[in-house]
Amino acid sequence: MGIGTLADVGTLTGTVMLRVDFNSPIDPSSNQILDDKRFREHLPTVQALEDARLVVLTHQSRPGKKDYTTLEAHAAKLERLLGRPVTYVDDIFGRCAREAIRNAERGDVLMLENLRFAAEENLTLKPDAAKKTLLVRKLASMADFYVNDAFGTAHRSQPSIVGLPLVLPSVAGLLMEKEVANLSRVFTGAPRPVTFVLGGTKVDDSIAVARNVLERGTADHVIVVGVVGNVFLLAAGHEIGRPSAQLIDQLGYRDEIEKARDLLSTYRDRLFLPDSVAVREDDRRVEYPVDAVPEDAQVLDIGSESIARLSKEITGSGTVVVNGPAGLFEEESFAVGTFELLKAASTVEFSVVGGGHSGAAIERLGIEDRFTHISTGGGAAIEFLTGKKMPAIEALEMSRKIFW
Repeated sequence: MGIGTLADVGTLTGTVMLRVDFNSPIDPSSNQILDDKRFREHLPTVQALEDARLVVLTHQSRPGKKDYTTLEAHAAKLERLLGRPVTYVDDIFGRCAREAIRNAERGDVLMLENLRFAAEENLTLKPDAAKKTLLVRKLASMADFYVNDAFGTAHRSQPSIVGLPLVLPSVAGLLMEKEVANLSRVFTGAPRPVTFVLGGTKVDDSIAVARNVLERGTADHVIVVGVVGNVFLLAAGHEIGRPSAQLIDQLGYRDEIEKARDLLSTYRDRLFLPDSVAVREDDRRVEYPVDAVPEDAQVLDIGSESIARLSKEITGSGTVVVNGPAGLFEEESFAVGTFELLKAASTVEFSVVGGGHSGAAIERLGIEDRFTHISTGGGAAIEFLTGKKMPAIEALEMSRKIFW
């Protein structure tokens, strides 16, 4: 059946609760929001609900973090971007919130306080338990409809994500719909050949993605770089230098080497590893073949020969999915691999990026418009690509069965 969308329900005019993900980098000294990208991504959904009494639900950080704060600045930021008043409500489901929503008129926009100030929102619960929480029962009593646009939290099984759809008619917002459509297309109907580029430091997630897309036949090729690539190089019997091996241990990924070895034994013809790497020597970039890395050197990027070979593999693809950088892209000397592979990926017919560091690198390059889709949810995107069922999507599917 799938999830419902705004197109399925037409114009909504009652009280609509909209779950977004405005969790953003914040300057702890001034409490100012440093990056409004997530706000801009959600704007089309907010604008599409202009005929409703709109109640915006979101969170900022989590308990114990320095950027765990109120949403007053978030309401002000949304107001500036939207060009319409946004009322910040210093409450979640108490009398202040109830009165503010009751007094709102059609077209008004309210933002309730940080959902994670409510202890229940920090719990991981099954939908049936989530719908019984005080948080969900109180919020649902103040609304006619629920729209989930927060793809960045789609892999979380928290009350506002999985509980509200079971007690209110619910659909996906425009951003959620776009994310699900583009990531789903990777598995069905994407132009072939399909190449995955998996890098960065999330080794366990990347190996889970690689296994899923190789076993299902989704990927024709999987390229591994970054720390992920280093794990595969160790699995293939290469020495990558003591510092790189120690980093893998420190990150807790020693057990992933055997999993990588298993994938190599089954899919060696479809897995592509770097054959040259770059290290730092006397504050400059020096490259070595993977079978000649000095014992005391740390791998910080892939080498020029690997960049050329892997870029050719990418440009020959119909679809490319990129998740994670090829090296320490924050430093210019070691950003070459990340930047060149992304440039190659930007030339193909259908290109999907899992957000996170890859998205940040694309912004630095200024080539966002060359990609088909850059995900707003790094963790959610990679979990989707592992083939796991996403709690938020399952909840929306359940809501459609209940209310339609």
